[in-house]
Amino acid sequence: DVQLQASGGGLVQAGGSLRLSCAASGFTFDDYNVGWFRQAHGKEREGISLITSSGHGTYYSDSVKGRFAISSDDAKNTVYLQMNSLKPEDTAVYYCAAGRRLWIVAGVADGMEYWGKGTQVTVSS
Repeated sequence: DVQLQASGGGLVQAGGSLRLSCAASGFTFDDYNVGWFRQAHGKEREGISLITSSGHGTYYSDSVKGRFAISSDDAKNTVYLQMNSLKPEDTAVYYCAAGRRLWIVAGVADGMEYWGKGTQVTVSS
């Protein structure tokens, strides 16, 4: 059974940090690009970060560049999103997705094959 599980969300004050995890079961990330997305209440879903299957390529949207860092742990079949200097506007439900041809450009994405259930991130001011 193929599954993605996103976890690590929570409530944090502005300026704080959280680390999200995206764990895969039923398949490995070896051949998949993995992306992080978020959807704030009343807004469209936004692609914010991606790591390529090799682990050598990364993408960040302008809204998170310099504050968030994506990484992967092949042994744990898990991709992480380290979120620092969080702002109230980062409040959203965060999702991860995987796809062999997944891409994200300027927040727009295509090629998602698997989605994880979201995890809520709330940043208080």
